Amino acid sequence: MRLTRYSDFALRTLIYLGLSEPRQTSIAEVSRAYGISENHLTKVVHHLGQLGLVRTTRGRSGGLRLARPPEQIIIGQVVRQTEEDLALVECFGGGDCTITQACRLKSVMGEALAAFFAVLDRFTLADFIGPGDGPETARLLGLFVTPPNEASSNS
Repeated sequence: MRLTRYSDFALRTLIYLGLSEPRQTSIAEVSRAYGISENHLTKVVHHLGQLGLVRTTRGRSGGLRLARPPEQIIIGQVVRQTEEDLALVECFGGGDCTITQACRLKSVMGEALAAFFAVLDRFTLADFIGPGDGPETARLLGLFVTPPNEASSNS
């Protein structure tokens, strides 16, 4: 199974916004940080807003922020809401397959998909922006700069 770029961008946007809290950020800023299309990201952010995950404010002092605390954003739910097609095999989508009546593939793939989401449902956005991974991720995105005193003491 492979997630679409849409879901990937949605998850990365949420991570960026979570690491940026409490300040607002812009689509352009997120786009630059990840090197992804601003036009495509605009569609993703609009959808995240419709889902109640991102709050967008228009105007001169506008921007983006998380609409919920990171602990309330469950990764499995985000993926379910951003993936268009979770049909791992044709018979999931009602496709016409000659062996559907006798085949166990649909049930096995259904079980595999359920296991996939069971793992994703154990994690929230907070797990990706917390003390373990968060500081290094923020540094890689250019969100935190090492203070001058620390930089000179590490030399």
